Amino acid sequence: MATLPDRSSPPDLAPSLPEAHRTLKVWATGDARRSGWRQWLGFAGPGFLVSVGYMDPGNWGTDLAGGSQFGYSLLWVILASNLMAIFLQILCARLGIVTGRDLAQSCHDYYPRPVAVALWLLCEIAIIACDLAEVVGSAVALNLLLGLPLVWGVLVTGLDVLLLLLLINLGFRKIEAVVMALIATIALCFVYTIFLAKPDWSAVALGAVTPAIPNTAALLVALGILGATVMPHNLYLHSSIVQTRAVGRTPRDVKAALWFNTLDTVLALGAAFFVNAAILVLAAAVFWRSGIVVDDLRQAFELLRPALGGVAATAFALALLASGQSSTITGTLAGQIVMEGFLRIRIAPWIRRLVTRGIAIVPALVVISASGGKDTVALLVVSQVVLSMQLPFAIFPLMMVTSSRARMGDYANPLWVKVVGYAICSVIAALNVYLLWETIGPVWVGVMAAVVVVFALYVWVSERRVAAGRVASS
Repeated sequence: MATLPDRSSPPDLAPSLPEAHRTLKVWATGDARRSGWRQWLGFAGPGFLVSVGYMDPGNWGTDLAGGSQFGYSLLWVILASNLMAIFLQILCARLGIVTGRDLAQSCHDYYPRPVAVALWLLCEIAIIACDLAEVVGSAVALNLLLGLPLVWGVLVTGLDVLLLLLLINLGFRKIEAVVMALIATIALCFVYTIFLAKPDWSAVALGAVTPAIPNTAALLVALGILGATVMPHNLYLHSSIVQTRAVGRTPRDVKAALWFNTLDTVLALGAAFFVNAAILVLAAAVFWRSGIVVDDLRQAFELLRPALGGVAATAFALALLASGQSSTITGTLAGQIVMEGFLRIRIAPWIRRLVTRGIAIVPALVVISASGGKDTVALLVVSQVVLSMQLPFAIFPLMMVTSSRARMGDYANPLWVKVVGYAICSVIAALNVYLLWETIGPVWVGVMAAVVVVFALYVWVSERRVAAGRVASS
C-alpha cells in the first residue's frame, strides 16, 4: 500500500487559496450512489481553469504569426507543446493532492530564502508578460466589438478583479462555471470560422506530424508558441486549485483523486489544443493562402470580414474577448498564489488581487500608449518568448519537488518520469540559448549561461544540505 508524506505545515503556512481551500465536497471512492463519471464531475474543473492559460491572447499572437507566415508547418509545435503541458500539469496536480502544498509553497519550504526569492521574481516576470498579453488582447477585442479606445479597454479589463471577488465569495464552483462557459464560447466561435475557412486538411495533418523549422524567424515564432502553451504560472496555479476539493487521506482516496484529476487535465488541455490549432489553421487557410502576413489583431479582424463575412469576424472578436477575460481571472488567481506561497504575505484578498491586477495593467498602459496599439501580434509574440525563457525556472523546481521521496512518499516520480521531465527542461533551455545566441550574441549568452549554472549549482548544493539535515534530525 502506498505511503503518504507528512503533511504537517509550518506555523506560518496558511493553506493555498485559503478562502477556497477544501471547500468542495467530493464523493468518496466507491460510493454506490455515484457512478464513475459522476464522481469525476466532482473533480472536473481545475484542468479547465488551467486550460484557459493555454488559449489566451498570447497564444493568438503566436498562432496567427505562425499560420500567416509559415502556413501549416508549425502545427506540430502546438501538438508537441500541448503534450509537454499535459505531462507537466499532471505532475502539478499530483504535487498538490499528495503534499497539500502548491509549487510556490514547496519552493519556499525546501529552498534557501535567496533561491526562493529569485524564483519568485522570475515568476512575477512571467506573470507580467502573460497578463500583458491578456490585457492587450481584451482591450483589442473591446475596441473591435464596441469601438472602445485601447487605453480605456485596458482600464476596463481591471474590473475583472471585481468579478473574481464576487465569484469566489459565491463559491469556487462559480468561477469554474464562468470559465468553462467562456471556453465553450471560444470553441463554438472557432468551429464556425474553421467551417467557413475550408482549410487544406491533408496539409493540416502533414503539419501536425512533420517536425520542421523553416528558418530563424520561424524558430522565434515556435519558441513563442512553446512559451504561450507551457506557461510557468499555470504550474503554480494547478498545484493550488486541486486543493479546493476535500479529498480523503486514505491511499484509495488519493489514488482516485489522482486518476480523476489526470482525466480532467487531459480533456481540458485537449480542448486547448483544438483552440490553438484552430487559430493557426484559420490563419494559414485565410492569410497565408493569400500571401498576407498578419502583425496586428485588428488587421486579422478586418481581413476576415471580406474573406469569411461579418459574422465570422465578429465571432473572432468575441472569442478573443472570452479568451482574454477567462485568462485574466485565472492569471489573477495565479498571482495571488505565487505571492502568498513564496513570500508568506498575509493581507486581505481584495488587496492582493488589486495588487496583482495593477502589476499587469500598468505595463500594458505603457506599452499601448508607446506603440499606439500597433503591431499587437509582434508584441504578443515577444511576451510569449519571455514566458518561454522563464519556463526552466519553474519546471526544474517542479521536477525536483515531485521526484523527492521525502516530499512525495511512494508517489515520487519513477525513473521514466524523471527522464522525460528533465528532457523537456533541457530541450526548452537549449532552444532558448540558441534563440538568445542568434538575437543578442555569444558574449551575453555566455554571461547569462554562467549565471544560470551558478544558480543551478547553488540550488543543488542547498537541496543536498537540506536533505542531509533531515536525515541527521531523524
